[in-house]
Amino acid sequence: MLNKDKVAASRKATSPFLSNWGQDRTEATLSLQKALLESYELTSRAWLDRMQSEVSLWSDLANKLSGTKTIPEAVEIYTKFGSQRMQMAANDGRRFVDEAQQITRKIARSMSNGLPIAST
Repeated sequence: MLNKDKVAASRKATSPFLSNWGQDRTEATLSLQKALLESYELTSRAWLDRMQSEVSLWSDLANKLSGTKTIPEAVEIYTKFGSQRMQMAANDGRRFVDEAQQITRKIARSMSNGLPIAST
């Protein structure tokens, strides 16, 4: 009988920690998944908008070139187009790095379980 009392007392002492630990981890995992899905959704929308602007840029180029009458005029149109396209590519690179950093931070924050994260 004494042995059963010790086991019961031991379970009462550790039970809240063990039961909460599993629930805490599950909630943390679900929270991370929700945050990542939100990030992915925002990212998808931004890239869809970006693709639409790319289509618009190419369509605009075709329309402008169809109305050109001289080679210098066509070269000027191509030069402006190339400049716009390079600017868009630079913005794409910045956006990609920013999005990757945000997602990495969310994952790292989740993995650290609230502990401070070292930064460089």
